[in-house]
Amino acid sequence: MTVRFGIIGTNWITERFIQAALDTEEFVLSAVYSRSEEKGKAFAAKYAEPKVFTRLEDMLEDREVDAVYIASPNSFHADQAVLCMSYGKHVLCEKPMASNTAEVKRMIDAARTYDVLLMEAMKSTLMPNFRTVRDNLYKLGQIRRYFASYCQYSSRYDAYKQGTILNAFNPEFSNGSLMDLGIYCIYPMVTLFGKPDTVQASGVMLSSGVDGEGSLLLSYPEMDGVIMHSKISDSYAPAEIQGENGTMLIDKINQPYDVKIHYRDGTVENLTQLQQHESMYYEAREFIDLLNRGERESAVNTWTNSLVTAEIMEEARRQIGLVFPADRLVQK
Repeated sequence: MTVRFGIIGTNWITERFIQAALDTEEFVLSAVYSRSEEKGKAFAAKYAEPKVFTRLEDMLEDREVDAVYIASPNSFHADQAVLCMSYGKHVLCEKPMASNTAEVKRMIDAARTYDVLLMEAMKSTLMPNFRTVRDNLYKLGQIRRYFASYCQYSSRYDAYKQGTILNAFNPEFSNGSLMDLGIYCIYPMVTLFGKPDTVQASGVMLSSGVDGEGSLLLSYPEMDGVIMHSKISDSYAPAEIQGENGTMLIDKINQPYDVKIHYRDGTVENLTQLQQHESMYYEAREFIDLLNRGERESAVNTWTNSLVTAEIMEEARRQIGLVFPADRLVQK
């Protein structure tokens, strides 16, 4: 059964999602919301002329919209998602789900109240090679360490250094390195190993009020999690899951394409699965399949995984002194 989507956000990530989702064949782009009619029409013209709305409530009143993909700035996610769900629309929300745990809880409560599907659009955990990681963990024996790094010099950082603060470095939009890149390391760890016992965080704060880079040490009863993230430097280190029998190497934790186990006896097992679609296809596939089965929560990108990830990031932000305007609104 086809699913008619309304889109919030007319940026590059939205375009990538639409192109990937169209491969599912059940995806239909029905409506586009933009605060600017000109931008909305220019975006819509690239596709099969979906309806364009400049008032979100008008789009949500449209009976030809079944679900909404939210790719607006992070600070808008919670309010927009709750509003969409109040109109009975299913919601696929870009990562991070929201600015803080209170907002994530509010979104989950709304999904329950309005009996709709809510899923965080964390693509990596739904990709074929992440399933390979999960299915082959047992081969490592007792696991002792999870290591993941996502450090990518931002294309917007040069503008920042020249005095132009774009959204990526603006706390008003609940942005920064941890929220943008660190989550790609944290969410898979939570999916595989659950909630850690303790979180220790450090980071470099920029003058704009967001973090440029940082590290986390997360303790489990019999293993550690080590995470590095940065928008002001690059890293080419693969992710590792270290066990007593061997170590699993994952080329990119944010979108795994290559997975191998290096055993202690020197042998190497290549576990890589052929990926036939663009990485964002799999989140669209999961969401549409859930809807067609009448389900309200993903068994992989669960509400619990989204909430625990938000709790970890909130604690890390507390430790490094990173506060968003959205946090102050919750405190009031």
